[in-house]
Amino acid sequence: MTEEVKNFIDNLGNGSNNEAGEAFKDALRDKVASGLDNKRKEMAAQMFNKSVEAPTEAEPFSDPKPEVADPGTFGKDGIVNPLSKDGEAQIDLTTDENK
Repeated sequence: MTEEVKNFIDNLGNGSNNEAGEAFKDALRDKVASGLDNKRKEMAAQMFNKSVEAPTEAEPFSDPKPEVADPGTFGKDGIVNPLSKDGEAQIDLTTDENK
């Protein structure tokens, strides 16, 4: 039995309810803190043991790039103009002022 639990029982026996309440809170805090500390240690051990026992493969750095099916250029009207048969883009560089 912990010291906090003994204090709780003694204070209840003496009729000191306020002190018993504080002793109960102290005992509960210690119990919760101890449980959390044990769980933290357990999780840390599992985390490091997994990487040693069963190493995982590295994931790809990024998603694969999409394929470009039909390359072309955008015209002034927003329509895609396909490349000419010789592989060069046909770009209209004229402006309204040059017409």
